[in-house]
Order: sequence, then structure tokens, then C-alpha cells
Amino acid sequence: MKLTIQIKTNIIFACLSMVVMSAAGQENPYFKIRVVDEETGRGVPMAELKTVNEIRYYTDSNGIAAFYEPGLMGIDVFFSVTSHGYSYPKDGFGMQGVRLRPKSGKEAVIRLQRHNLAERLYRITGQGVYRDSLLTGEAAPIENPALNGQVAGQDSAVVAPYRGKLYWFWGDTSRPQYPLGNFRVSGATSEFPDQVGLPPDQGVNLHYFTDSQGFCKSMSPIVKEGLIWIDGLLTLPGESGQERLIAHYAHMRSLGEMLEHGLVIFDDARQEFEKLVEFELDKKWQCPRGHPLRVKDGEKEYIYFPMPFPTVRVQADLSAIKDQSKYEAFTCLQNGSDYKGENSLLVLEKGHPLFAWKTGADPIGPAEEKELIEAKKIAKEDARFLPKDADSGHTVVIHAGSVHWNVYRKKWILIGVEVGGTSYLGEVWCAESGELTGPWKKAKKIVTHERYSFYNPVHHPFFDRRNGRMIYFEGTYSTTFSGNPCATPRYDYNQIMYRLDLERIPMNDE
Repeated sequence: MKLTIQIKTNIIFACLSMVVMSAAGQENPYFKIRVVDEETGRGVPMAELKTVNEIRYYTDSNGIAAFYEPGLMGIDVFFSVTSHGYSYPKDGFGMQGVRLRPKSGKEAVIRLQRHNLAERLYRITGQGVYRDSLLTGEAAPIENPALNGQVAGQDSAVVAPYRGKLYWFWGDTSRPQYPLGNFRVSGATSEFPDQVGLPPDQGVNLHYFTDSQGFCKSMSPIVKEGLIWIDGLLTLPGESGQERLIAHYAHMRSLGEMLEHGLVIFDDARQEFEKLVEFELDKKWQCPRGHPLRVKDGEKEYIYFPMPFPTVRVQADLSAIKDQSKYEAFTCLQNGSDYKGENSLLVLEKGHPLFAWKTGADPIGPAEEKELIEAKKIAKEDARFLPKDADSGHTVVIHAGSVHWNVYRKKWILIGVEVGGTSYLGEVWCAESGELTGPWKKAKKIVTHERYSFYNPVHHPFFDRRNGRMIYFEGTYSTTFSGNPCATPRYDYNQIMYRLDLERIPMNDE
């Protein structure tokens, strides 16, 4: 197991703290409650422990809750135990919890059964990632376990390998000092796990780009007003031949109103993005989107943009990516026709939709296919982007995600969040296909959240382990869109990492 100097320092600090307290005759005041996965023994982050008088504690990324309540120490206390995708056995009265006797300096272990196929590992961003571990003298694996870059919350990660490091960028970022934070892109770097970085099952050491106050600096200050979001992060050789970091930007007035969009390019000296080209506003799909992947088709290399399936592409060179007329859509529409729902002009062959790459027609994705099926313009069995639940057979409409080739499965793997579902934008699925453009026939639910959103999930292939059998993905955990009025302290509006063993999801896509 790799340990960085900082991890060793954290362990030494924790041990010294306990030695100093012991030498001074002081006992750690906290009762350590460790919640673990009964299968793996690993701590379960974000488990809720609630007393009968509604005092709530949430385990940190080590699965630890530091409990100290005057009046409740030394007596029996009942804790109800809940956690997304995990459960604790109910007693004879239907109560799902455990009775403990909290004592300072002591510890109790609670074992949960995991129902999610994917395993929740840790929170990546935000304040207090290892708060309770620090309070109880437990070591933390990351360099900044209490606060990093003064980040309280961050929205939707995009990441790309660039010049020997991983470059991470997020959307709107909140800070402890005031409700308004950074709305023009935040960024950080980390080391590759196979070099000097942490193994992905332990965490990510983020080194934020910060301003003079120590808070995440604006990485894309290209306009004076409104929000700036970026996606479609990728690398290409620049005009000098040197690798450059490029992204699509959207200048937003609000969540649903775009004022401008185009391309930005990273200035390494200034450590921020600058505008490269502005695109036509009414051409919304002819641009980098989502989490790009580079694939050869014949003799040409293309960059594909899954939204959530890879139905838009452009040749992998800087001149093409700057030219909206070069973007191609995977579609069954006739050339020169926009998507018009039930009035769409389709290309059919023996009654079946004929898909091809075109520059003169809109892309067709899950939402469009669903509408065409409901309008009886195409048959259900002709759908390419509407996989069926491998267990129940119901249709799964994917909203956003990422697609990558998996060496272990020898197929393309999609990790995506469902539209609707049992929790709106909170259900994560894994689907696979032998071809990049499908058909994607079956999917398996791998994560569920109870009345909570987990949107914009992204699989990180550079973290894959065991020849691709173990994959890692993160998403934004937020009450936004969920309808849940109760936000989880510290975890809400932050990024959470999951791990999936693909061996657990045998799935015949035929």
C-alpha cells in the first residue's frame, strides 16, 4: 500500500495527539462510532445516525461519526441507522437501528448490508471530508482532510490528463465566507495514482488554483456578468505542436438561458482559460460536450462527445474543432432536417431507421428516440439508445454520463444517471455495447439514492484497476432536482466517489 509523506504525517500527528492527551491525563471526549460495509469491512461514508430526539450525525469518508452529547454519555442511546444503498436489520418493532452506550474514548462498530452494486468510497470535495476522523484521532489519507481551497461545495467535475498530471475543473463553487462563491470555473491538479498520487480507493489529493485569499480562483474570467460553465474538456496539439487543453464554455444567465458559447484554451502561465472562438448561438450541438473520448474510424481519428451516448463527433485536430460545420451527428434524420418530434423526416430502410454520420441533420439520442417510439414512427425494437433494465425489462432513459472502452469486458461501458427513476436524477446505471453507437440493449442499476440527486456521473478510466475489472466514477450529490427539503450536512452539493466491480454485473446485451 502506497503512503505519501503527507499521509505518514497525518498518521504521526494522530498518534502524537493521542500520546499527548494520554500523557496529560486527558481522555478523548468523543465516542467513536464506526459504520462499515459488512462485506468488505470498509467504512461507509454518509451513513446517518439519528437519536430519538432527532440529533443527526453523518459518518465521514472513513465511515466514522464522532459522538459527544452532554446528558447522553454513559447511558443507553438508540441510533436509527440509514444510508443510501445500505441497510441495517429491523428489530421486532420495525425499528432500523442499534442501541449503544456512548463513552468518551471508546468505540462501537455498526455493520451495514450493501444493496448498491457499486461501493461508496469517499467524498472528494468540500469541508470536513475527514472531520470525525480528526476529532477521534483517526488518520486521514489525504493532505487536506478538513478544508481544501476553502471549498464548501462544488458542482459537476470534468477532468483530463494534461502534461503529466490530472487537471480537474468544476462548475459553481461555494465557500464558507459567504453564500455567493465562484461561478466562473474552479480548478485543481492531482498526480496520477501510478506515479506519486494516492491509489484511487484511498482518495484524491487536489491542489487547487487559488486567489490571494486562498479560495478557488476564477479559471475562466472571460465575461463580466453571469455564469461560466465548461465541459467537453480535451487535449489537442496547438499551432506550435505542443499539447493544449481546450474546453467548451457556456456563458449562462440562468440554469436554462445561454447567452454565448464557444471554445476556451488554457493559458499555463496565467493558469486560467482564455477565449479561443465564439460559436453561433443557435448551433447548440455542434461543439464539444460532456466527457470526450478519442477513437479511430478507419484512417481518421475522431473525438466523440457522449451526451449521454456518443452521437456527436469531430475530427481530432484544432482547425476542425473550431469549425462548427465540421461536427457530425449520428442520426436517422434526412439531411437538411431539424428534429421536429413526430413530424421528423426519417431515413428508413425496409421500415427501420437508417443511422449514419451527417453534418446536415440533428443527432438522435434517448429523449428523441422515446418521442419517436411514442409517435409510432419507429418500433421499440429499433431503439439504439434506450436500454432495458436487465432485471425488470423496463426502459431506462439515460440523462447524462460517460462512455469508455473497457478492456476487461471488451465492450464499451456507459455509466449514466436515469431521467426520473425512483429518485429523480439519483439512479446510476451501467450499460454496455459492442459498438460505440449501439445498440445499447441492457442496463443494470448500480447505485440508488433515496430522494436525492446524483447527477452528471463520470467514469475515470485512468483510475481503472485489475485490467479494467474495477472502475471508479463520481457524481454530484445534491438536493437540486430531488424535491428533498433536507440537505445532508457537508455532503450536499459535492462530489462523491464510487467503485464498481464489473464482475458483479453479468449482463448479456443481446
